[in-house]
Amino acid sequence: MLEILSFTLGPASTNAYLIADPETKEAAVIDPSWDGHLILAEANKRGWRIGHLWYTHAHFDHIGGAAAIADALNPLPHVALHPDDHVLWRAGGGGAVFGFDIDPGPEPTIDFVHGMKLKLGSNEFEVRYTPGHTKGHCVLYCASANLCFCGDLIFNGSVGRTDLPGGDWDTLEKSIREQIYAMPDDTVLLSGHGPQTTVGNEKRNNPFVGG
Repeated sequence: MLEILSFTLGPASTNAYLIADPETKEAAVIDPSWDGHLILAEANKRGWRIGHLWYTHAHFDHIGGAAAIADALNPLPHVALHPDDHVLWRAGGGGAVFGFDIDPGPEPTIDFVHGMKLKLGSNEFEVRYTPGHTKGHCVLYCASANLCFCGDLIFNGSVGRTDLPGGDWDTLEKSIREQIYAMPDDTVLLSGHGPQTTVGNEKRNNPFVGG
């Protein structure tokens, strides 16, 4: 069983996801976007232990709350990021360009690899490498729960921008077609910004990358 709490936080209204196996109380934060203390408070309220920070990519608005979460935890959480985004992470997620100087928190200790399996209690997540928005962007697919945390790859009726360093339109489109549109149509997509959608809805209606 998987429980999910979503938060829309920070200057870019970025979605952060606190997920947990309620039986084991093991929890992870996918893209701790901002205001880490708010995410921590919800975990503590439920008796969940945050042991993992999983980043779809390293833009500042997806890691801005990591330091506050990690500072309150002992031992430190395991931090996972694709190695192609480590340079971006070290640069504070590119926040300086937008006037934000963030503490990126603890160094990533786990390198995402395409096809890697992650466990959270009884739940299993498959890492899919999906560059295009950034060089190291990944999505996290949980087949048993029929959902995918897709970061800034694809949104409800839109797609991730490709005009920032490391972005590339052709690569983004390829990632969507090969890694998202290959999932069952009823797969729920939980994006980095905006409301949730489904694979089928985007294949039919996305004006940027149709099915």
